[in-house]
This record gives sequence, C-alpha cells and structure tokens, in this order.
Amino acid sequence: MADANKTKALEEKEKGNAAYKKKDFETALSHYEKAFELDPTNITFLTNCAAVFFEQKEYDKCIAECDKAVEIGREHRADFTLIAKAFARAGNACVKKEDYRTALTYFNKSLSEHRAEDVVKKAKEVEAKLKEQERLSYINPELAQQEKEKGNACFQKGDYPTAVKHYTEAIKRNPEDAKLFSNRAACYTKLMEFDLALKDSEQCIRLDPTFIKGYLRKGGCLMAMKELSKAAMAYQKALDVDPNCQEALDGYRRAVVEEGSNPEAVRQRAMGDPEVQAILADPAMQMILDQMSKDPKAVREHLRNPEIAAKIQKLMEVGIVAMR
Repeated sequence: MADANKTKALEEKEKGNAAYKKKDFETALSHYEKAFELDPTNITFLTNCAAVFFEQKEYDKCIAECDKAVEIGREHRADFTLIAKAFARAGNACVKKEDYRTALTYFNKSLSEHRAEDVVKKAKEVEAKLKEQERLSYINPELAQQEKEKGNACFQKGDYPTAVKHYTEAIKRNPEDAKLFSNRAACYTKLMEFDLALKDSEQCIRLDPTFIKGYLRKGGCLMAMKELSKAAMAYQKALDVDPNCQEALDGYRRAVVEEGSNPEAVRQRAMGDPEVQAILADPAMQMILDQMSKDPKAVREHLRNPEIAAKIQKLMEVGIVAMR
C-alpha cells in the first residue's frame, strides 16, 4: 500500500510540474499538496510547493514551507542536497523581501549541507548588499565635519597619527568629500607614508578634478618618491586648474630642474616601466625613433597616427624622447 501511494505521489508531482511549466500555479500547487498527502516523507513535494509560493510572490509562505521541509527532512533523514535546496529557496525568498541578513543565514545553512556554486555566488552577492547597506547607514556629513575638525586640531599640534584616525573616520562618514582625502594625504606625507598619501591624492582628484590641492599633494608625493616626470605632470595639471598657483609653478620648476640634472637616472627609471619596455621593443617604433633621430621633421608625420602619437607622448613623459 505504501509503495502504491508513493507511485501515485510521483504521478501527482509530474502533473504539478506540467502545470508549473504552463505557469498554472494554482493547479500545480494542488497536485504538489496531493503528492505530499500520499507520501509525507518526501520533502521534494514541499519544496515544489515553496517554488509555487515564490512565483506567486507569497514569500512568507515560501519560507514557511521550506522550514517545514527541513524539519521533516531531518526527521526522515532526507538527502543533504534536498535539505540544502530547501534552505537556498528560503534564502531566495528573503532576498525578494530585501531581508538580506536572514537570506545570508539561510544561504550559509544551505552551504553547510552542500556546497553549490550558485548558492556560493548568491551568498557573496548578499554579503556585498549588507556591506553596502552598512556603509550607507554609516554616512553622516555632520559627524564627518566633527571628525574633520578634530583631525585639523591634531594636525596643527603635529599629532599626525591621531589626525589620520580622525580623517579616516570622517571619510567613512562622508566618502564623497574630496577635501577629507586631501587632508589625510597631508598627514601621510608628514609621516613619510608616501604610497598612502599618493593613493589619497588620486582619490581626491577622482572625486573633484577641479580641487587644486589634490594635484599639489600628488606632486609633492611624487617628488618625495623621486618620480620627477610624474611630479611635473601633476603640477602641470594643477596649473591647468589655476595658472597663477605659485605652489604649482614652484613645484613644476623644481621637478624639471631636478630631473634635468640627472638624465641617466631618468632613463633608468623609465626603462623599468613595462609600458616603456613594450614600446621600445616594438620593431616599428624602433624604426620610427631611428628616423626621428636622423630627421626631426619626420615626427610631424608620425604624430598624425593617434596610436604612434600616444606612444611618443609616453616616451616624452618619461624622458626617453625630447622634442625640440
């Protein structure tokens, strides 16, 4: 009798599947429920019911059905992949409800039963959403201003490590404020953490390309790092923003003078650049450079080709090629 009921249950399931594919969800649900009545040990019928509720946007019912499937599955020692599927389906329903924290709990439970790559991907997506929610909930420009003022006070006293802490907190509270990155870059420069200062300077520029201090900070970092060509370019960008900026003018001149005093050092640094190496290794560029050395007027013709012009510009920037 039990075997006969299980056979009938599977027949009901197939009828349910056929209706489900036609999006006749009410009919599908009735067949899945009948299947479970005939065989209350098979939790697939419950997860199928949950799938119907999911399509009907009855997410709470979907989750309840999945929880029931897990409970009965544990009782009857169902295959771990079926338990995992129930947890994952409940997680999907929670995502639809935008209850990401509960969704992550379900996905992690699913993965503890069986590691399915699609569930791994969903768990990572939910984690990212949660982090973004936390980040956004933390933003508060008013508190950012308070932290900035504390940082300014510490900076003026020469307590640069504490100033960094306050500016970092301010950035978390208002990550779109370019001036905060400029302030922290100034601290890092004082602490001789030039890589960190450069990173903040570049972020400052990305946030506000018209804020001249970003370029000045960047130029100062690059000077300290002996990246003189790049420093000159940073100061030139500052002059594009404000042609009368004395700090930018002085920085540009200093970078050019120091670079010009040691051309071999310029060449050695440039040769360590993979992009420069690739350009100089190109046989076509070798021929063009040789032609340019013999006939300076030939450069005008080559500059009409945008690709070649970009390569020549790169070599000029790093000091390999000089235009006269």
